Amino acid sequence: MTAATLAAAPGLEPRRFSAALPALLLLAITVASGSALQGVFSTVQEAAKADLHLTDTQLGLVQGLATSIPLAVLSVPLGLLVDRVHRIRILIVMAIGWVIGSALTAYTHSFALLFVARMLAGLGASTAVTVAISLAADMCPPAQRGRSMLILTLGKWLGTAAAFALGGWLFGRFGTSPFAGLAPWRGVHLALAIGAGAAILTLLALREPPRAERSSVEPLPIKAVFSRLWSMRGFLAPLFGGQVGVVMADAAAAIWAAPVLSREFGLTPDQFAGWMGLVIFGSGVTGSILGGVAADWGVRGGKQGGILIGAVIASAIAIPATLFPIAPSPVLFGVALSVLLTGGTITGLITATAITVTVPNDMRGLCVGLFLAVSGLVAFGVSPTLVTAVSTMLGGEAYLGTALAAVGLLVSVLACWCFIVAKMRTPIG
Repeated sequence: MTAATLAAAPGLEPRRFSAALPALLLLAITVASGSALQGVFSTVQEAAKADLHLTDTQLGLVQGLATSIPLAVLSVPLGLLVDRVHRIRILIVMAIGWVIGSALTAYTHSFALLFVARMLAGLGASTAVTVAISLAADMCPPAQRGRSMLILTLGKWLGTAAAFALGGWLFGRFGTSPFAGLAPWRGVHLALAIGAGAAILTLLALREPPRAERSSVEPLPIKAVFSRLWSMRGFLAPLFGGQVGVVMADAAAAIWAAPVLSREFGLTPDQFAGWMGLVIFGSGVTGSILGGVAADWGVRGGKQGGILIGAVIASAIAIPATLFPIAPSPVLFGVALSVLLTGGTITGLITATAITVTVPNDMRGLCVGLFLAVSGLVAFGVSPTLVTAVSTMLGGEAYLGTALAAVGLLVSVLACWCFIVAKMRTPIG
């Protein structure tokens, strides 16, 4: 059966959530693998900084620009491909990319090579989101897509938590029993790369789902796709603005939380790995459940902008939590960080669901790709280096925590305002 027939056949409805769950779990494992390899460098970056004689500015470039440059260049072309070609194969290529990048990180001995290695690791993990969202959306009907995004979001946060918990635990183990003769931070990257390489095999069990809800039988010309997305700019621009602000705050927190714990409280990765992993995963689980429920409730409610009510509330609650870097104790640090990440998880899941129910299938990949390009440039490219720039203005690296709090507070306030505007302009409930 041809793609055109699939697009036109009314009986080819997406499977219900329960039937799609096994495939969604495999997608979640893939997303978790990419998130872990992308985020583990943050856990051990203080050791890498000492080993490679790096500055905070160089760390900011490695964590920010190394991810944002390829995202900005490739996200839109990738989004067009996702709308037109076999998505499972694209996902496999992305997974191979983050495995190679993590392995290369283990053997780098210069800032330049480290930059390239982190580009590979970050590019694969970040661009895979476009593919995963497109696949998950076609596995469930619109009213159940909040739950499918919930599974993907849980995978993302499981990987992020593993980057702290497993990465920190391995760092401590490899400090006494080196892995492959490498320094602990290098051994962590190599070990996780090997594990992620094995996880790629699970993708062979995935099958390409039929594409649902296409706006035309034949694929739209690229010019027409851009034109139709442009016609939705009144809604998509503030929606993107809100989530980019949230991603800026969350990305900066994920990148600089470990250095703040080391510098302000004298903790090493193996000392904070366990509880930080629990904080991150707990936030991901809580935010995913709340976001999934809120998104599906908003779709069913049929009210103007109902799907974004949860995003507005979550982004507002997260604003005071941006002050976690200047908390007087590790306990308050963890509590505030948990609130911040929970709010970010809720808004991210709702934003993804809003795209899947407002943007037709044959424009969905491009829409997500455009979002990743924008967020890559602004959130990953700007926020890490913005934090170091503010700390420099305040007096140097000793003010990293204060700078992180200031940047997070500003972008979170802007994010909440953008979500309010997007809610008022939502084309459907």
